Amino acid sequence: MPFDPRRLFACLAFISLGLAVPPVAAATPDDAIVIAETADPTTLDPQVATTPSEFRILSAMFEGLVRFKPGTMEIEPALADRWTVSADGLTYQFDLKAGVTFEDGTPLDAKAVAETFDRLLDPRAAEAGTFPLAFVFAAVDQVQAVDADTVAFRLRYPYAPLLASLATPTGFIVSPAARAEPSATIARRPVGTGPYRLARWTAGSTVELERNPRYRGEPAGLAKAEFQSMADPAERLAALKAGRIDVMTDPSLDMLPALRDAAAGGPALVETTAPHLWFLILNTREGVFSDRRVRQAANYAIDRRAIAEKTLSGGARLAAGPVPSAFGAAAGDTKPYPYDPDKARALIREAGAEGRSVTFLVAQGGSGMLEPVEMAKRIAADLSAVGLQAKIQTYEWNTFLANVNPGLAGKADMAEMAWTVFDPDTLPYLALRGEARPGLGGFNAGGYANAEVDRRLEDARRSNDPAGRARLYAEIQRITHEDAPFAFVVERTAAIAVASGVEGIVLEPTGLIDLTSATKR
Repeated sequence: MPFDPRRLFACLAFISLGLAVPPVAAATPDDAIVIAETADPTTLDPQVATTPSEFRILSAMFEGLVRFKPGTMEIEPALADRWTVSADGLTYQFDLKAGVTFEDGTPLDAKAVAETFDRLLDPRAAEAGTFPLAFVFAAVDQVQAVDADTVAFRLRYPYAPLLASLATPTGFIVSPAARAEPSATIARRPVGTGPYRLARWTAGSTVELERNPRYRGEPAGLAKAEFQSMADPAERLAALKAGRIDVMTDPSLDMLPALRDAAAGGPALVETTAPHLWFLILNTREGVFSDRRVRQAANYAIDRRAIAEKTLSGGARLAAGPVPSAFGAAAGDTKPYPYDPDKARALIREAGAEGRSVTFLVAQGGSGMLEPVEMAKRIAADLSAVGLQAKIQTYEWNTFLANVNPGLAGKADMAEMAWTVFDPDTLPYLALRGEARPGLGGFNAGGYANAEVDRRLEDARRSNDPAGRARLYAEIQRITHEDAPFAFVVERTAAIAVASGVEGIVLEPTGLIDLTSATKR
């Protein structure tokens, strides 16, 4: 599943989470933006990279055929001017922008695009596991240069989420000259078409970028961008307040309230809702949750607002269904379940489930899982208050996945889970479709099946009309909200903290940071 790193929670005592230390005038260079990342990159090859820290650096140097429209999860042109889709949905043809060159002077043409994907989809690379996220292009059969300015993607089956996959860093286009070098060289000497290019990489410390003089658009607002690795969020915050950095990525949840309330002249918190869902998988095939009334009761019983505002320090919003609200119209107008313990009790009594015990699988940590143990304790207390006794079983992450992913049948009634996705198709198609069974390439661990949901999912995959797709996903949202195969809990927010005097930074829902228009006062 797509990326979402764990956040560390150590905090220096002298900061006291209250931002008590007065802000200091920035010491970073006037012509550079300095960003503190959670980890040092292991590669700068966009097809090999897997971490948010790597993706943020790469997005300053590379581009794809399409991109997410700033501030949204909608698709718009990038290196392609336009595209068309065949009536059968099996061919996507892209017309490339004219006159674009890579920073090494190599022209961006259809051959360069085709060779990028030939490399990514090479069966030998798949067998070796060279490109960990190549599976997002599993629908692609071949990529062909129709002429110098036109490239065609031939698909094995209709797959409308292709455009979202092309907007991710795995779909960034690499210079043919760089590809002619051994793969290890691409990892250390990336060559793209973005607003910046690599100047220097000091392993374990910093990645320094400089303006790309061949960039197709307006030059980047600042001449340089520097990414420093600081694993400890307290260290990142201290550096930000001391003026040693301009941007802090991934502030820990317990830092958010103080950052929101910081005095004028101090760091500013920038937040946006991520395409993320934290939910409970409910075993719909056996036990108490095979009854829809009890599944609905679980949704009414959970005090989502208390989880979002107290357990997560306001770092999340309430979830309504399997399509995160970041997808706009595709999430529809379905509202989150209200906190209504009285209604939950009534539904449980009606189903004859009062006093029943439920086995609840809980992770100690893991990708995108936020505060899994504390959230589980609060949820268990909420369920107990309405007549369901949740018995928590806690596991480390890999053991947890080994228990959950094969399915809950015969093991448990419910389990925590979190996904971050780039298209509204991903979570419902892989985790709610009737045929998405564990062992067959799916993650439908709760055994949910609804023919109306399945039909809409297939129709949405085949639709070339964005508005039509959105309507189908909004219907899926409505149906699954009512069926409640999950307890829909929260959607996390992406957050960065930015020094006073830095302007034009754009935090995207994906967690990427657009530095192109960054300036300093």
